[in-house]
Amino acid sequence: MSFFTDLAHQYIDGEWRTGSGSWDIIDFNPYNGEKLAAITVATVAEVDQAYRAAERAQRPWAETNPYTRRRVFERALRLVEERDDEIAEAIIEELGGTRLKARYEIHLAKEFLREAIQLAVRPEGRILPSPVDGKENRLYRLPVGVIGVITPYNFPLLVTLKSVAPALALGNAVVIKPNQNTPVVGGGLIAKLFEDAGLPPGVLNVLITDIAEIGDALIEHPVPKVISFAGSDRVGRHVGAVAGSHFKRTVLELSGNSALVVLDDADLDYAVDAAVFSRFVYQGQVCMAANRILVDRSVEAEFTEKFTAKTAALRTGDPRDPETQIGPVINTFQAEALAGLVDQAVADGAEALVRGRTRGNLVEPTVLTGLPEDSPLLQQEIFGPVALLATFDGEEEAVRAVNASPYGLSGAVHTRDVERGVRFAQRIETGMFHVNDSTIQDEPLIAFGGEKLSGLGRLGGDATVEAFTTQKWISVQHGRTRFPL
Repeated sequence: MSFFTDLAHQYIDGEWRTGSGSWDIIDFNPYNGEKLAAITVATVAEVDQAYRAAERAQRPWAETNPYTRRRVFERALRLVEERDDEIAEAIIEELGGTRLKARYEIHLAKEFLREAIQLAVRPEGRILPSPVDGKENRLYRLPVGVIGVITPYNFPLLVTLKSVAPALALGNAVVIKPNQNTPVVGGGLIAKLFEDAGLPPGVLNVLITDIAEIGDALIEHPVPKVISFAGSDRVGRHVGAVAGSHFKRTVLELSGNSALVVLDDADLDYAVDAAVFSRFVYQGQVCMAANRILVDRSVEAEFTEKFTAKTAALRTGDPRDPETQIGPVINTFQAEALAGLVDQAVADGAEALVRGRTRGNLVEPTVLTGLPEDSPLLQQEIFGPVALLATFDGEEEAVRAVNASPYGLSGAVHTRDVERGVRFAQRIETGMFHVNDSTIQDEPLIAFGGEKLSGLGRLGGDATVEAFTTQKWISVQHGRTRFPL
């Protein structure tokens, strides 16, 4: 099977279709510019067709024995395992991900599928007491119905499955709109996996399109009850506003500006390893990436020497080469924007301890220090291989520096005293924070999400059940109620 030939289509009601729009989304390999596919966009009419198909298919799917539903996810997991190498190649081709990144994403995708297998049979109802004699209160947990899922380009397989797999396992139907940079890995590939796993037609649909074609139709449509969006805070703000005006629930996983903090008693060699991974994995195109590396002044010189040496030694190049550690950023616009950010920072007084070159979409790592406290770079997400080094004097100053951000997604602190690290983490205004590890963490049982501009809602474990189900109260009166009128 050729992924970029067979799966570069709309997938609606169990059929692979060509969109009816008047223009094509071109899927490019970000490393060499090779054209992978041309996909005619879906229109507003096809948005309606996909949602109506999901609406028709959802109730029979929800009524299916959960043990039968579970077998679909067992088969989907086996298919990912069987097609592991093919999927890795697709991630390398479409995302420009290195082999390390591809394996990391596939590994986590499998973990979330394993959790979906369990989730299919997990939801439970409750019987609650009543102050009224003879009354029985039953609280049922039911699927919400149809869910719209809008996903980013950086981890399209993983992030899409984080919403899609549990939503389906809980008895919902789903319509996916993948990012136009990754329509196959984030859309067609997932549809094919579930189709081959035996998911009934219509339960899962994929629309490859753009807001320029459909406007807000994907969010405003009356069928979906929940919109799960992962992407920038700018777009997320719009998604949340439109969905809210139509009384739809949202799960918004948005931008980050994470900090990795090195306290005065940290294991510096280990902290350097964690910082390099946290900043540069997948070219820094990760919402949890450590934009800011904050180091206690007492260990600044030693840490900086080791961090810059390790960063300068990273190999940038062809992501198909197993030795490559830094591949291309997603497109030329991003590459040029990153070069502009670095140039502006240096012009404003920052020092480039490592100054990477930009060659096409290959952006070599850069390490900047000496940024003014009011530098815009310290306040924004940098979706690329640019690290910002800053110093602090003592924990109080470190806490203030970490929290001086409009974002609050992830972060990490390094210290030889674990409980000191936990106390530090408790003071940080983020949804997630890690002691003696990287800022990039994701596990299927843990609630994933951010504070401030980093989003609303959580996914993972019990949070996923809350996100994709609703509660219904049914009371039963045994005997007769005495009414006052």
